[in-house]
Amino acid sequence: MKLESNAILISIRPFNEKDAVARVFSRDYGILVGVMRGAVVAKKNKPLVGQVGDVVWNARLDSQLGTFHWDAEKNLAVPIMMNQQRLACMNAAFDLLITLLPEREEYMMLFDETLNLLDVLGQGDLGAYLTWEINLLRDLGYALDLNRCSGCGRVHNLTHLSPRTGRAVCAECAQPYISKLYALPVNMNTTLRFLENICMQQGTQIPHMRRMLNIV
Repeated sequence: MKLESNAILISIRPFNEKDAVARVFSRDYGILVGVMRGAVVAKKNKPLVGQVGDVVWNARLDSQLGTFHWDAEKNLAVPIMMNQQRLACMNAAFDLLITLLPEREEYMMLFDETLNLLDVLGQGDLGAYLTWEINLLRDLGYALDLNRCSGCGRVHNLTHLSPRTGRAVCAECAQPYISKLYALPVNMNTTLRFLENICMQQGTQIPHMRRMLNIV
């Protein structure tokens, strides 16, 4: 079995003295996991988290771990690593992808949005991270609808958000349920609560990097 795509290297860990187990987020196949031969000892063209490039994943059987051939084009993490908050955003995003996305399922739009996130983080735009998390929620089946009240259809005075449906609620409709709703506008705490619920449903925990993320 052979899969080829453009990808972002989102995780790499030593497997033995020479090789590493890597995870990439690919445009055509989503999360792929495999072994990168010689990655630990490589001196030239060393695989690094944040690189974007072309990947080929090979395995004799579909159920095998498989091996990667990785051809990096550029490293979008270089300007991000110069700032602690930018780096924290990148690490949180990558950990969420690893934790919440199933392997080998296409998320083409989210892939493009993740590329854009890395690009704008490198330029110092931390606010783009919240937009990325809202897009992640969309692809996980929790699209937020902030355009009109889910109770009466109003488009003005929307003050709260339903944690069950992800739809906006106006001040009047929210009043009887105020303690159960999330306040608008959507912020990092709002998306964190949605992500925690999704992790709980999947029997896992929110990644530590995301829990600790603090963007002012």
